Amino acid sequence: MSVLPEERKNEILKELNKMGKVKVIELVEQFNVSEETVRRDLMILEEKGLLKRVYGGAIKKVFEFKEPPFTQRTTVNQEAKVRVGKKAVELISNGDVIVIDVGTTMLEFAQCIKNKKDITILTNSLPVSSVLTELLNQNKFTGQILLLGGQIDPKQQSISGGLTEQMLNQFNIDKAFISAGGVSFQSGVSNYHLHEALVSRKMVEVAKQVILLTDYSKFGVDTFCKVCPLEKVDVIVCEQPFPEEWRNYSKLEEINWIQA
Repeated sequence: MSVLPEERKNEILKELNKMGKVKVIELVEQFNVSEETVRRDLMILEEKGLLKRVYGGAIKKVFEFKEPPFTQRTTVNQEAKVRVGKKAVELISNGDVIVIDVGTTMLEFAQCIKNKKDITILTNSLPVSSVLTELLNQNKFTGQILLLGGQIDPKQQSISGGLTEQMLNQFNIDKAFISAGGVSFQSGVSNYHLHEALVSRKMVEVAKQVILLTDYSKFGVDTFCKVCPLEKVDVIVCEQPFPEEWRNYSKLEEINWIQA
């Protein structure tokens, strides 16, 4: 099996999410590469916080508490995030009132919003609001942008807190585009940060439709704070196909899975 390095890493993550662990010797045989190549792949994925290396292979991180600062995450799985962002823009209709969550995937999504008319966008992300403002000034779309108020987290470049949640109660929102630190069948959508998770939870509560944007590296991962169970999500946009291991769960049948 001959694949490109990034494809190989994605395949390793898919196997990890499915089985919970991978073995170096099996990956060597599967990809027809050297042990050194496989170990280097695992080291890179570990540095990105996507797995934990152990003797003879790697295991997935069952619980994640810490997340790197926003600026350190912008290049992680960027190609997948771009694909997800471009596909998700197709779900915005003219005249929509939408809310956009925080995170690097949301930044890629925001950069793709063009040729939409009379849309209202709420967000608690400073980078997203900056990108949208520039696009609005360039007449890439028409409408208005509302930056939700609250406490600023300089490392994550997000806004959260009770004030943010209260503001969300004031609007009739058509679609919430939410992010995730982790996604699993058992725990649903989760986030690393308590206050960000509470804001995301409020977005889910007030929106008529909930759309989760995520790359496949988040699957099988549980982070610190639960946002919502998967059955609360209407649409998932991901660069990979629907997980085979989910097909036996009837309560996920209502989710519209869109592969980017």
